[in-house]
Amino acid sequence: MTRKTIAAIAALCLSGAASAETLRDAVVAAYSTNPQLAAAQARQEALAESPEQARGAGRLTAEADGAGGYSRFDYGKGGSGSVTASLPVWTGGRVSSAVRAASGDVAAGAEGVRDTQAAVLETVVGAYADLLYAQQAVAVTHADIELLDNQVAEARSRFGLGLATRTDVAQLEAQRESAVSTLADAEGSAAAIAATYRATVGHSPGTLDPNPTAPVTLPASIDSARSRAIESNPIVRQQKLAAGADAARIDQQRAERNPYVGLGGTYGLAAGEGRSGYANAAVGGVTLRVPLLTGGLISSRVRQAEATYRADRFTIDAAQRDAARLAETAWANLAAAQARVNANARRVEAAELALKGVRAEYAFSLRTTVDILIADESLRAAQLALARSRSDVLIGQAALLGSIGQLGRDSYGI
Repeated sequence: MTRKTIAAIAALCLSGAASAETLRDAVVAAYSTNPQLAAAQARQEALAESPEQARGAGRLTAEADGAGGYSRFDYGKGGSGSVTASLPVWTGGRVSSAVRAASGDVAAGAEGVRDTQAAVLETVVGAYADLLYAQQAVAVTHADIELLDNQVAEARSRFGLGLATRTDVAQLEAQRESAVSTLADAEGSAAAIAATYRATVGHSPGTLDPNPTAPVTLPASIDSARSRAIESNPIVRQQKLAAGADAARIDQQRAERNPYVGLGGTYGLAAGEGRSGYANAAVGGVTLRVPLLTGGLISSRVRQAEATYRADRFTIDAAQRDAARLAETAWANLAAAQARVNANARRVEAAELALKGVRAEYAFSLRTTVDILIADESLRAAQLALARSRSDVLIGQAALLGSIGQLGRDSYGI
C-alpha cells in the first residue's frame, strides 16, 4: 500500500481507527445472530433427548384408568378405577443397546453442529475478506484520482508555459475520468458485497480493519494438515460416531431374540347402586416373554443393521480421503496466496518508485504523458493485486482450518 492509499483508507474511517470493525467482531456477531447456526444448535438440543427416551424403556411406569356410567340392565349408576404399574427387570440388552445407539447419535450430531459452525465461520471470513478488498479498491481509486488531479493541474501549468501540449492535458484528463468511472464501479461493488456481509454477519458493516488478526492454530506443515484432517475433520468424526451408533443398533436388533422379564401389578375398585360398598381387587406377578418364532423378522433386521454398519465403514474411508484432499488443496491455495502477497508487495514498491521516477523525468521533458499514464496504471494494478492477495490469505486460512477441524471461535481469539 502507498502512503496515499493508507491515507485514503483512514479518511474513509470517519470515526477513527478505534471504530474499525475487526474480523473478531464479525465472528462474534455471526455466532450470536446467524439463524443457520441457531437452527443447528436447536436440532442438537432435540437430538440430545433421545438417550433419556431410550432409558425410559427400562424404568418403572405407572398409569391410572377410570370409568363411570349408567346401565339399566346391571346395577344402575356405577364406576371403576385402576392403577397399573410395571417394572422391567431384565430386557436382554434391549435398553442398554438403545441407549448406546442414541448416545452415538447425539455425539455424531454434535460433530454436525461443529461442521455447521465451521461453514458459517468460513462464510463470515469470506464475506469479510471480499468486503475488505472492495473497500480497499475504493480507497486505491480515491488515491489514484487525487494523484491524477495533481498531475492534470501540473500539465495545465506546463501547457500555459508552453512546456506541454493540449494532447498531454487531454490524455491526463481522460485518465482521470476513467478513474472516476472505476470509482463508481468499485463503490457499486462494495455496496453489493456489503449486502452479502449484512446477511451473513447480521448487521451493516462499517469500515473494516485493514490488518485483521491471523488465526493462531494453523498447522506447521502439509503433512501435519493432512493427518489432522483425517483425525479431526468434523465430517470424519461425525461418520465415525454414526458408525458406532449403528454398531449398537446391531446389538439392539439381536437383543430382540432374548427373553424379557418384568414385574407388573394392578389395583382396581368398582362401585354400583346395587352393591354395598366397593369391590376391589389387586393383581401382581412376573411377566416372562420369550420370542419363539418371528417369521424371520429379527434375522432380517440384524442383517440390515450389519449392512448399514458396513456401509458406514466405507463412508468413513471416503470422508477421510475427502478431508485429506481438502486440507492439501487449502494448504496449496494458502501458500500461493501468501507468495502473491510477498510478490505484490514488492511490485507495489517497484511501481511507486517507477511512478516517482517517471514524474521527475517528465518535469525535465525526458518522459511523455503516456509514460506517466502507464506508470500510474501499473501502480494501481499492483495495489489492487496486493489487496486481493491479502484477502485471499484470509480466505485460505479459514479454508485450511475448516478442513482440519480447527475452525472455531477460539481460532480468532474469542
